[in-house]
Amino acid sequence: MDSVDVAIVGAGPAGAAAALAARRADPSAGVALLDRAAFPRDKVCGDGIAPHAVDVLRALGAADALAGYRPVSRLRVRSAGGRVALRTLARPDYVVPRAVFDARLVAAAQRAGAELWRWRVRHVAVEADRVVLDGRLAARVVIGADGAHSAVARAVGARPHTGRDLAVAVRAYAPAPAGPPCQDVAFVEADRPSYAWSFPIGDGRVNVGYGARADRLSVGRDGLLGRLEAAVGPTGFDPGTARGHLLPLSTGRPAPAEGRVLLAGDAAGLVNPLSGEGIYYAVASGALAGAAALEPRPAACYAAALRRLLGRHLWHTALLSRVLEVPAVAEAGIAAAARRQRAFDDVVDLAIGAGALTPRLAAATARELLGGRWRATAPA
Repeated sequence: MDSVDVAIVGAGPAGAAAALAARRADPSAGVALLDRAAFPRDKVCGDGIAPHAVDVLRALGAADALAGYRPVSRLRVRSAGGRVALRTLARPDYVVPRAVFDARLVAAAQRAGAELWRWRVRHVAVEADRVVLDGRLAARVVIGADGAHSAVARAVGARPHTGRDLAVAVRAYAPAPAGPPCQDVAFVEADRPSYAWSFPIGDGRVNVGYGARADRLSVGRDGLLGRLEAAVGPTGFDPGTARGHLLPLSTGRPAPAEGRVLLAGDAAGLVNPLSGEGIYYAVASGALAGAAALEPRPAACYAAALRRLLGRHLWHTALLSRVLEVPAVAEAGIAAAARRQRAFDDVVDLAIGAGALTPRLAAATARELLGGRWRATAPA
């Protein structure tokens, strides 16, 4: 039986970040990165890389995963009632297809000394002093970064996501419209809370999609694509690129570790319930898990580090995901973002970063709500 210090199941952004962090923490550590796919491979996603994720990549020495892709500095958000907030982002985003982004991160992990094994893990046995995968590989610590259907999470009894804690999204690629690049998000009345998006890649294409909470859906994949085009207009998307995916939304209190098993990214249910964004959570949690895996008490170390980084943010986003089910509150929040740059920045930080509900955003939203000003539609 082979043996390593750290075995990471899943070589997406969370797994690759974990491998990079483990090797940076101890360049002599044996790190195995396991994935059933051959890279490059496609992955259903909005492809957006938020500035907080870029910070993590730079700290890991993997910022070249963004090479050749230009930052996008404008964001337009439209409420279900027609209110529009169009502003410049405090820090720009990137849009990099996951087929490119993930393969680059895996290559960076390999350059750092991690071994990539093509392997679909089916059985996880947690023993007193090690974890054994499929009876073939023993590791001191295993990091589950194997996505929404994580075999590692099931092995340690993690609660499956259902109902309001699960979202469904469909994504496709389409020709980029004329004009300066701008990320578009359009919230939709049907299946509320739900939204459509269009994110410019910079190579003549946009990533377009539609997502909604699973317990609110009333249509299948083709219906989701129809709602996408109803929200953002005819896109001319390539049907061959249209694929669906499940998103395990954060409940605010993830259970990221059990003994010698750590969970990161989607496997830990780390997907922003306000936006469906998961790349920042993936690379941030992966990096923390990789570093913690080499500590004497890896589970306690990882849980504490994740709580310090994201605890308040996760609690606030989970709470807000419930509050924003009230249409008037959601409309007032976007009205506040349309009227004030600081409110806009706070909304963005909650949706794609590590932000919390600030007093100024709460006050601005309350003023819009109590004054009824959110009812008036702002020009784009």
